[in-house]
Amino acid sequence: MTNWRNVEEQLLGKKKKITIISHRSPDGDSIGSSLAIWHYLKHLGHQAKVVTPDEAPDFLNWLPGFDEIIPFDKINEEATKQLDSSDIIFCLDFNTLSRVGEGMQKVVEANSKAFLINIDHHQEPDSFPHFQLSDTKASSTAELVFEFCEKISGKKWMNLAFAQAVYTGILTDTGSFRFSSTSARTHQIAAELISLGVQPALIHQSVFDSYSADRLKLLGFALNQRLKLYPKFKAAIIALSEKDLQRFNFQRGDTEGLVNFPLSIKSVVMSILITEKDKKIKMSFRSKGDFKVNEIAAKYFNGGGHLNAAGGLSDYNLEQTVKKLEEIMPNYEKDLNA
Repeated sequence: MTNWRNVEEQLLGKKKKITIISHRSPDGDSIGSSLAIWHYLKHLGHQAKVVTPDEAPDFLNWLPGFDEIIPFDKINEEATKQLDSSDIIFCLDFNTLSRVGEGMQKVVEANSKAFLINIDHHQEPDSFPHFQLSDTKASSTAELVFEFCEKISGKKWMNLAFAQAVYTGILTDTGSFRFSSTSARTHQIAAELISLGVQPALIHQSVFDSYSADRLKLLGFALNQRLKLYPKFKAAIIALSEKDLQRFNFQRGDTEGLVNFPLSIKSVVMSILITEKDKKIKMSFRSKGDFKVNEIAAKYFNGGGHLNAAGGLSDYNLEQTVKKLEEIMPNYEKDLNA
């Protein structure tokens, strides 16, 4: 599935209609990667669109091309037509088609003529695409997108808009370059992006220092009223109900990064954020060192991800989800205290 000659023929031949898709609840890496590929395909002269399962978070709306993104759940007819007629579909930052949601998955699978290209860094990738660039050691999908474009077309064409998108993807998925997935190669790519005109301080400000007053109040409320510590297990849980979110006029992206805050406590090794929204219980897991939160996400909460960063969906309600976590913590006491 890694036949470079095949993918080069697809991209460097005649101009085509191409769609770039991401996973549900797109984050900085999925949007950064998607827009980076979009800028690359525009350079090649293709007709390209980015389609996301749902809306992208507002804190990324400064990225060039953001306004062109089509959310499948909001503009379904246009998104479906785009996917139905695509010659190539880029699948970015997910390892299985189910991550785009059932409705969008059916539309993608119905287009039997489309050449599927998957670029991703999550573990255990499915064999659904025609071409797959998968590296679980990569810091982010954006890092792999840079290498993908470089291998096919070199670097002379790379512009500032492309560089900003890639840098944003790397920045957000590495926790500002502090997660263990950050490598020498990650910093080398970041340096090349800076040489293309990226201003790290400006991007950091755009991503992390653009809170609304309500978002900052939600952060304070979550840490003061909803943070529960488990010293015996070096763990922390923040559980936010839909009522909590509504109280602070929740907007998509307002809880981005919240799960990382408890890890700033010296004794905390694992942090879990649970949010109730639209009758769904979503979970984000983060950890320090070698503790594998992806195993907990996969085993108990229909999820997965990386060693230090994972996500999941709970079949329980908010209170039951917290209780379930408290029940399983003793199983990991030794590893959490290693």
